[in-house]
Amino acid sequence: MPTPVLRSVHIHPVKAMRALARTEAEVQPWGLAVDRRWTVVDSANKVVTQRRHPRMALATAEPLPGGGISLSAPGRPTLAVEVPRPSTTVTVEIFDKFVEAVPADPAAAAWLSAYLESDVRLVHMDAPEHRRPVDPDYALPGETVSFADGYPLLVTTTASLDALNSLIAQGDHADEGPLPMNRFRPNLVIEGTAPWAEDGWKRLAVGEVTFRVARPCGRCVVTTTNQFTAERGKEPLRTLARHRTSDGRVIFGQNLVPEHTGTVRVGDAVKILD
Repeated sequence: MPTPVLRSVHIHPVKAMRALARTEAEVQPWGLAVDRRWTVVDSANKVVTQRRHPRMALATAEPLPGGGISLSAPGRPTLAVEVPRPSTTVTVEIFDKFVEAVPADPAAAAWLSAYLESDVRLVHMDAPEHRRPVDPDYALPGETVSFADGYPLLVTTTASLDALNSLIAQGDHADEGPLPMNRFRPNLVIEGTAPWAEDGWKRLAVGEVTFRVARPCGRCVVTTTNQFTAERGKEPLRTLARHRTSDGRVIFGQNLVPEHTGTVRVGDAVKILD
């Protein structure tokens, strides 16, 4: 078995929008720098994702100097959005939890509402060091997270994707495979492991940064969404439900919490510590 290495790094400046590949990224206590510091909410201030609006997969948010973003999407003009001043906050609901966030300029709300054909607006997490704690059942005191689903980072492996695609090829929706890794929206992708090796990991080092494995990642309907077309199918949920379940959830990948800050780079050696 070759030495595992970091194959790719991905950030998502706005939750649920298109993933951006990077050659390196700064690891902060709450996740990769600029990853999911922004999110879209509806008129009730509930977080909106591809679960409700698959077309979010086709929208892109490029980071700008100073923490702002540039929004682009099919049929829409590009819009630059600055980081809003934290003079006013709103209470945002994300998976039955409540977090304070700062509303962006109304122009962003108009842009997004026109694109998604729904009453939505954009908000920013101004202080991730204390806004949203990680689930205390799987966290140490003081650990926080951005607008990611629940944990600072998500790691997947190419070997497990290959194994999953082999299972899909044997199933009743074989025509939907093979699936690309972007269906799973990871931050870190590792190659050079055995299939499903990540099931047994407790701690790992990626280059200069060490991480604790919190729990397997439960998967939802977003994984059935083609990230290039926004069309939905049945896979991989159909196959994962048959072969990959834990605590009543279908799983793929592992949630990580950084043990310290640093930088991860494509090509970094990966060491399994526990």
